[in-house]
Order: sequence, then structure tokens, then C-alpha cells
Amino acid sequence: MKKLGIIFTLIFLLLTAFYYFVLAPEKYTEPDLYDEIIKRGKIKVGINTDSKPFGFYNKDWEIEGYDADLARYIAQYLLKSPNAVEFFPVTPANRMIKVSTGELDIIVATMTITPQRQEIIDFSIPYDYAGQALLVKSSSKITSIADLSGQNVGVVYGTTAEKNMLNLVPNANIIGFRNYRTAYEALKAGKIDALTSDDTILSRFAFEDDSVKLLPKRYSREPYGIAIRKGKSTKKLKENIDFAITDMKRKNVITRLRHKWEL
Repeated sequence: MKKLGIIFTLIFLLLTAFYYFVLAPEKYTEPDLYDEIIKRGKIKVGINTDSKPFGFYNKDWEIEGYDADLARYIAQYLLKSPNAVEFFPVTPANRMIKVSTGELDIIVATMTITPQRQEIIDFSIPYDYAGQALLVKSSSKITSIADLSGQNVGVVYGTTAEKNMLNLVPNANIIGFRNYRTAYEALKAGKIDALTSDDTILSRFAFEDDSVKLLPKRYSREPYGIAIRKGKSTKKLKENIDFAITDMKRKNVITRLRHKWEL
């Protein structure tokens, strides 16, 4: 009797699952994110706040930068207002989690499109490109990646630079940091011999500080995209964002943003 009860229980569970997942899939259909954003009247955007000139706090503690301006243009296309955007600080380590779980609608944070990331999240078409570079002290004898063998090299957790460096110089001592500011300070203090990341991010340190320099060689081509949750419920949002980026390129908005932020 006990065995028969277990069999009936299993049959019941299978029939229940068949009903909910096959006969009544509408009960489990995710609401369309684009429609949600339109109804809400705001788009929730994740952005780096320590990656000047892309995203940072100004003296009035307002978020600005290239990515912030881009997000406002997206809000203009979607909601007819550049102010219909709410920014949330993210880091390279947590940004994928925040968008894939639906906590945020999109991520605009110098995020490189990679096949590995595309298995987990979706991306818009590229809105810009960068290249991996090296930042060193001005007095350093390091001239290229070939000089990094046995050296301490700083990376920011969750960036493509970390994986690239492990492949390019496997015998370098890779030291991770949570953000660019602490990595830069470690370079200044001599705790690391070089810092590697996208040239667009590292260039501001060299621009503001004569004691460090950005080496001229680039070791990758990094397409930046807007990150979106994967799935059917975000298809319409992605299509609209792709259209907005295409239109911005056609109208030279992207070019003007690069000039504005001296990229």
C-alpha cells in the first residue's frame, strides 16, 4: 500500500507539472519588460560610478559621464524624456547578477560583449569599442606586456582584462581589486607593477596624473554593449535599444559623446 501511495503521488506530481508547464503556460509567462518600463515611466539602469569619464559622481553627488548620457538618450527614445532614468551603482563583479535577476532593467557600464557572457545575459548591438592596455608608473621600465613575467599586475574583478591577462601572461602575478580607484592607488603605492584594463578607462588616470603613463600598445578589441536579461520577455526592449543605438550612430550622437568626454 505504501508503494502504491508513492506511485500515485508521483503520477499526481507529473500530471500537475504537465498541466502548468504544457497545458497552461500562460500562467508562467514573464511579463514583457518593455511594457513594464513604459507603464512604470522609468528605466532602472546599472552604472559604474568609479570609471570616469564613463560613470562617476560629480561634486554635487550626481551621476554623470559617457554611459550616463547614453542611458539618458535611451530613456529619451523609450519614454520621451532623458530624465526618465533611475541610476543604481554596480560593480564589474555584481552587474551580471543584478540584470539577470531582474533587479535592474539594463546595465550601461563599459561592459564588453563576450560569448561567455552571452550564455547568461543578452546584449544590445555595440555602442562603442575599447582596447586592453597597461598603466604603469612613469618611471617604470615596463614597455609592453612581454615585460610582465613575474610582475604583479592589477585587474578589477569581473572584467575581461582578468581572463585576457591569464591567457597572455600566465606567469604574471595577477592581483584582483574591487574597483579601479583602489587598483590605481595600489599602483601608486608600488603594490603592483602595472594595472591593466580598457584604455578608455585607464586613460583618465594618465590624463590627471603625470606620475603614471598609459603604454601605447593595445592587446584586444572590446565591443561595449548594453546588458539586458536573457529571455523572450526582453526581446522587445532589446529591439528598441538596438534601434536607438543605430539612430544615435546615424545622427553622430555617439561621436559627440566621445568628443564631450574626450575619448
